[in-house]
Amino acid sequence: MHALSNAILFAGLAVAGTAAAQSAPATDPYAWLEDVSGEKSLDWVRARNARAEAEIAGSPAFKTLEGQIRAILDSDAKIPGVEKIGDYYYNFWKDKQHERGIWRRTTLAEYRKTEPQWETVLDLDALNKAENAKWVWHGANCLRPKYQRCLIALSPGGSDADVTREFDLVTKQFVEGGFFRPEAKGGLGWIDENTVYVFTDFGPGSLTSSGYPRIVKEWKRGTPLADAKVVYEGKPDDMYIAASHDPTPGYQRDWVARTLAFYNDELYLRGEGGQLTRLDVPNSMQKKPYRQWLFLEPREDWTVSGTTYPAGSLLVANFDAFMAGKRDITVLFKPTANTSLAGYAMTKDHLILNVMEDVKSRLTVLTPGKDGWTRSDFVGAPAMGTVAVTEVDPDESNAVWLTATDFLAPTTLSIAEVGSTPEVLKSNPVFFDGSKDVIEQHFATSKDGTKVPYFLVRPKALKFDGKAPTLLYGYGGFEISLTPSYSGAIGKGWLEKGGVYVLANIRGGGEYGPRWHQAALKANRHKAYEDFAAIADDLVARRITSPKHLGTMGGSNGGLLMGNMLTQYPEKFGAIVVQVPLLDMQRYSHLLAGASWMAEYGNPDTDDWSFIKTFSPYHLFDAKKTYPPTLFTTSTKDDRVHPAHARKMMAKMEAAGKDVRYYENIEGGHGGAANNAQAAHMSALAYTFLWNQLTK
Repeated sequence: MHALSNAILFAGLAVAGTAAAQSAPATDPYAWLEDVSGEKSLDWVRARNARAEAEIAGSPAFKTLEGQIRAILDSDAKIPGVEKIGDYYYNFWKDKQHERGIWRRTTLAEYRKTEPQWETVLDLDALNKAENAKWVWHGANCLRPKYQRCLIALSPGGSDADVTREFDLVTKQFVEGGFFRPEAKGGLGWIDENTVYVFTDFGPGSLTSSGYPRIVKEWKRGTPLADAKVVYEGKPDDMYIAASHDPTPGYQRDWVARTLAFYNDELYLRGEGGQLTRLDVPNSMQKKPYRQWLFLEPREDWTVSGTTYPAGSLLVANFDAFMAGKRDITVLFKPTANTSLAGYAMTKDHLILNVMEDVKSRLTVLTPGKDGWTRSDFVGAPAMGTVAVTEVDPDESNAVWLTATDFLAPTTLSIAEVGSTPEVLKSNPVFFDGSKDVIEQHFATSKDGTKVPYFLVRPKALKFDGKAPTLLYGYGGFEISLTPSYSGAIGKGWLEKGGVYVLANIRGGGEYGPRWHQAALKANRHKAYEDFAAIADDLVARRITSPKHLGTMGGSNGGLLMGNMLTQYPEKFGAIVVQVPLLDMQRYSHLLAGASWMAEYGNPDTDDWSFIKTFSPYHLFDAKKTYPPTLFTTSTKDDRVHPAHARKMMAKMEAAGKDVRYYENIEGGHGGAANNAQAAHMSALAYTFLWNQLTK
């Protein structure tokens, strides 16, 4: 939905802050590792990097795999995903010749060709050379309807903090004296060609406790940033304050969003005089005004005008009537025990509903008319795998992009006019031989009796003798769903070698909507870990693998999951890879963006610590216990989840003589890598380590 800026609609761990860390407890002997870029800390990092490299990266097998993954990432045959901006279709592209990437454009007629001709708009490698910088692309926001001026976000080295610079699509140059936002968390958003909303670090006291912007201002071209007019000022313990302008013809509106926590926000309509009118819906409601409509997704059962709408529904009302106090609401989707809303896309005349049924995609077309909304099947929707639908140009057409993928079938990109058979435009190459594998879906029974789905990719000729090297991957948080997708790295690093790959759909995620997420919040966090352990047991019970040959991997919130597998269920695994993790849950809310996640985990500075300590791996570690071989990976430039989580856990395990190794990429941010070479290296380290351990 393009009507609101990403600053308002952001969710998950996709955004983060840089709140100053409070002093670590004096009783923590490894607190000094929280000094991210101190020489003592970095010397410690370099020494452990060298040992990990010597152990894992020195073999011919590692070099081969790293080269294979790098070739996949650099492949010219990958699908160049595009975004329509004006008359052109834009793509950001990285390959061997363009390590940091180029922003380029073409026409739809040219894009349909096997080898389109592209026009380079901005070359980041050339820019970095000219400016002696290490810019990483963070995206562009281009002003409708002329699409001449853009606000381009660039990150130094991959951190969440970035700068915004004004760019001209005609001259293909940055605008001298144009809008510029210094490096910080936050952003700029167009109001008109001479006015923007700015939410950023304005100096002491202008950030929330999570490190996000607390103040949003209106800034006029040619005036100092310091003179920008305050639009809204949030409270210090809010999470994020932002504003946006919707330029849709006939429905121009301005919005201010006050986010208190994940899935807890207030949305205000800003009038011409600057007055703010709050949308009268629960804070937990996901709300998307669009043209004449107001789309609503309740996250708890919502009773209004005598009718109760269940959590996980998709509702729609006339926007103006709703703001006037009327509550005529239409239900577009109502969840069942095995269905949830994966998303929706609005074209000029239709809404495409994307529903997950037991984590498999189903598409439906809804069309508004005088007598309400009518339903029809989406013509040509793939029968299997994961499907994503996005509008091409909702102001002008009924065309959608249709992306289809699964574990073994290369991803395809189609364009489809609603009601017509999709036209396949692009397909990824076959990056690995998946002809000997098969995809299955199974359900494990968790400790409390809940059936938990997981996907299994295995050799067709699997012997079921418990000896297959198996990689179990999970996340389980922030209502983020894990769905089947095609990965050349997993294919080369695991499947093609004869390994089994498993994707877990545990509670905490969004596979069954809000209820699945809410089932594992705070004091119920243990249910996510019990689900994951149940899947591990199910794999052993099916004779697919055994603990000796079962490895597991996850990052960020999934790194916290891995930390709990390590400390609570060490006997179930033969090796563990813990990526950009949260681990010290007593300190997490004081490190970088941690305060913004307290709605998920709880506040360790209150009585919540009584349950948080039960899933804090840094505190659950027992030097007397035996733990499986472990690899921690993180990034110095990760300004979202503090690298000290991994550093301190590594130091504690190392001091106890455990079988542990550590690798910290100096660049990369929360994604772990700033370019394809770094990404290939990090992936090869993880897969090589796991394969070596699980095939002993």
